[in-house]
Amino acid sequence: MELILLQKVRNLGTLGDKVDVKPGYGRNYLLPQGKAVRVNAANLAAFEQRRAEYEAKADSLLADAESRKAKLADASVTISAHASAEGKLFGSVGPRDIAEALAAAGHTVNKVEVILGEGPLRNTGEYDVAIHLHADVHTTVKVIVVGDK
Repeated sequence: MELILLQKVRNLGTLGDKVDVKPGYGRNYLLPQGKAVRVNAANLAAFEQRRAEYEAKADSLLADAESRKAKLADASVTISAHASAEGKLFGSVGPRDIAEALAAAGHTVNKVEVILGEGPLRNTGEYDVAIHLHADVHTTVKVIVVGDK
């Protein structure tokens, strides 16, 4: 399936690129999310007419992500969870828990922006968690998981 990207997509391309993707990825993710349109004469013409608008939107999203990254610099959150005496959690701490803790601390982070490479946190301790705010903007946040008494 050949598509025109309307915004930068990580590991795929940038604004205006014509990419060839598997039909399921295009139909189920890129098209419904508004990240791409099908390649045809009408869409090519419409894209070229609105190119400046798309570029301005991309620049504003990048600037917003950069400002959020500056606010997240040196941020850390403490999450209390029920744990055993050895430090093993009864349950786990996932992206939603981290995003909610960051929101409570005054930072706007969506749960899909929290990347836990090795899966949910299942032990107490300090962790560096990756936050992907934009395709080009990444930062880390210190998450401290403590057992509740």
